[in-house]
Amino acid sequence: MKKIAIIGDRFMLPTVFRDKIVEACGDAHDIRLLEQPWPDEPMEHGYAIEGMDGLKEYMGKADDIVEFIGDAELAITQLAPFSRGIFERLPGLKFVAVSRGGPVNIDMQAARDAGVLVVNTPGRNASAVAEFTLGAILAETRLIRTGHESMRKGEWRGELYRADKTGRELSEMTVGVVGYGNIGTKVVRLLRAFGTRVLVHDPYVQLSADDRNSGVEHVGFDELLSRSDIVSLHPRVTEETRGMMNAASFARMKPGAIFVNTARGPLVDYDALYEALVNGPLSSAMLETFAIEPVPADWPLLQLPNVTLTPHIAGASVRTVTYAAEMAAEEVRRYIAGLPPVNPC
Repeated sequence: MKKIAIIGDRFMLPTVFRDKIVEACGDAHDIRLLEQPWPDEPMEHGYAIEGMDGLKEYMGKADDIVEFIGDAELAITQLAPFSRGIFERLPGLKFVAVSRGGPVNIDMQAARDAGVLVVNTPGRNASAVAEFTLGAILAETRLIRTGHESMRKGEWRGELYRADKTGRELSEMTVGVVGYGNIGTKVVRLLRAFGTRVLVHDPYVQLSADDRNSGVEHVGFDELLSRSDIVSLHPRVTEETRGMMNAASFARMKPGAIFVNTARGPLVDYDALYEALVNGPLSSAMLETFAIEPVPADWPLLQLPNVTLTPHIAGASVRTVTYAAEMAAEEVRRYIAGLPPVNPC
């Protein structure tokens, strides 16, 4: 019998983790559950302001996490922080499964030093974010946001049917996809179904044969910016990508271009984005992630009429919950059986 501590939240429900682990491993194990209040209460992001030992996107205080995990050998979570200090206080902990694409809430070097195996769930929300990205693009290209907002104000903007004001179809546009990982590849696949010309920038991966044979081009960053009618971000936050969309980047984009960010806030200089939306070259933007979350009520971008904003919900779907829990449960099963992990960090 293994002692398993599950720290879920109101999205990644601890009961779903438990049920999937029981399905995969049986009910002979000692499983304890803790539900954190995210997303009803904000997490600590640690991007704009440094958080606990450099960890990102976490929720929970060290003392509370240590007390709950106690003598458990396995821990499963989405947001609980695992700093060096926490690992040092949990000598019996040998396995951590984090249900997210990257273990940003875990000090990986400290985990290795403590002999703790860490696994994650890459691609858990890739389909959800890819679908959301296409919805975001369509909201801008087909003037869905513009039409919706005018209707709510009691305005019938029939002039949006004019040739000089109406939207464009994806079949005649070029979309630049920055980042060709789990999400970026799915976005490319969806765009291809619209007959869109697709450019990809990712210096660390090659295009799939299917994408390459379908006319998708692998190009440099500057070329992608200058040729794209729409630029959509999908890389991870690294020292190389942090602030990659800055004043110089926006200046390289085509007049009338659209900018979409469903990735992470720190990829973007939002002051530069504001200038690009007010003074050109951008016609509009769709923003799903931000440098500070929640955004301040007086944030200037909230006041612009050519911006669509959503509260970091692209990856939220029922399937994301069950799929991530299934992936974590399989890793638990393999650990208990003495098998190598599928997705070690």
